[in-house]
Amino acid sequence: MKFFNLKFLLSTLLVLGTFGFANAQTVKQKVVYHINYDNPKQQEGALRNIQNHINAVGKENLDIKVVLHGNGLSLLLDPESLAKTKLKFGNANEQMQAKISGLKDQGIKFNVCANTLKGKNINFEDDLYDVTEGDIVTSGVAELAVLQSQGYAYIKP
Repeated sequence: MKFFNLKFLLSTLLVLGTFGFANAQTVKQKVVYHINYDNPKQQEGALRNIQNHINAVGKENLDIKVVLHGNGLSLLLDPESLAKTKLKFGNANEQMQAKISGLKDQGIKFNVCANTLKGKNINFEDDLYDVTEGDIVTSGVAELAVLQSQGYAYIKP
């Protein structure tokens, strides 16, 4: 009788452990990617990292936000708008726009710093690629802190 109980107990633990493992695999990851640099190759690498993250985990298992402030707004800046801003680069060429759209289509949210818009003389409606009023946060740095306090993992590629 003792052998049967031990066998039953081990089988039950194995089944419950399997459910626990499966549940751990389906927990939605909350991640914030931080971009505040203007190097186009580095920005392209960051977007590639995000896509690789999606490919590895699955978009249904992710809640990813990209916070852009300072020189990072060059990622979304139309090259034709560069002259009227205080940024050094406008990196939102057709190839970069396609990558950004591809990520947005997978549920990735891009947050833009209002302080940077004002300080760098950028009009989000005219100068930035695919940015709406709902994408703007008061402060990029403050948004990073808020998201981290909400359990978002911080990544700066």
